[in-house]
Amino acid sequence: MRFSPKKSLGQNFLKDNKIINLIIQIGDITSNNKILEVGPGTGALTQKILENKPKSVTVIEKDVVLAKNLLQKFGDKLNVLNHDMMKVSYDKYYDKNLIIFGNLPYNISTQILAHWIKNYDLIKFCKKFILMFQKEVADRIIAKTNSKNYGRLSILANWKMNIEKIIDIEPSSFNPSPKVKSTLLVFTPKKKFFNLKNPKNLEHITNVFFSQRRKMIKKPLKFLFKNHMEISQNLSIDLSLRPQNLDLSTYCKICEIYENLNN
Repeated sequence: MRFSPKKSLGQNFLKDNKIINLIIQIGDITSNNKILEVGPGTGALTQKILENKPKSVTVIEKDVVLAKNLLQKFGDKLNVLNHDMMKVSYDKYYDKNLIIFGNLPYNISTQILAHWIKNYDLIKFCKKFILMFQKEVADRIIAKTNSKNYGRLSILANWKMNIEKIIDIEPSSFNPSPKVKSTLLVFTPKKKFFNLKNPKNLEHITNVFFSQRRKMIKKPLKFLFKNHMEISQNLSIDLSLRPQNLDLSTYCKICEIYENLNN
């Protein structure tokens, strides 16, 4: 059955068998693994996942036509959920052996990643995420301190997860071909990370800092804290630095102080 990809849903179907096989190889699926695939599209990756005989497979597909096709194609071999991945409650999928695969629509990729990070206990939620992003977004996710791409997304993503870049993928690997390259990333939940009361506070802190990323950090610190000089001294922060010069640990410490003051 032929499908016309919907631009409104950000549909770009992966068709490159070499990339599909690489994704499966990285997944290292066994009979103990439960699989959750978000945005399965026409089911090219789904087919390969099923061939590796995991414990169970659930796919979340928003497009009604594609969801029906997956049911017709695979029958009772998998559970098809015709729903918006942003509105699904993932609580029932918690499993230490769960692997989440996703060729994420460009228009919501950062939103769904942030949603998982902020709302779920990742170490209990799953074993790993294997996700595809627009290259520009992936570059921001994996960016290191002192680099031009380092920012809010880098800090939030690396707060709870270890991230590995696998490969950049050419537009020709998709149908239709997007105008930009994509990147495959693997996310593994950290067992130990800085404990914050509310992840939204980390979002707020980084938003304040990076909304004027070329300005010295004295200004956002002064905006957040009346005793900003004392805080900078306690954390040994040079107020002439720019937001991209502060590492993840420093942002978490600033967030902790903010939470304690606003408790």
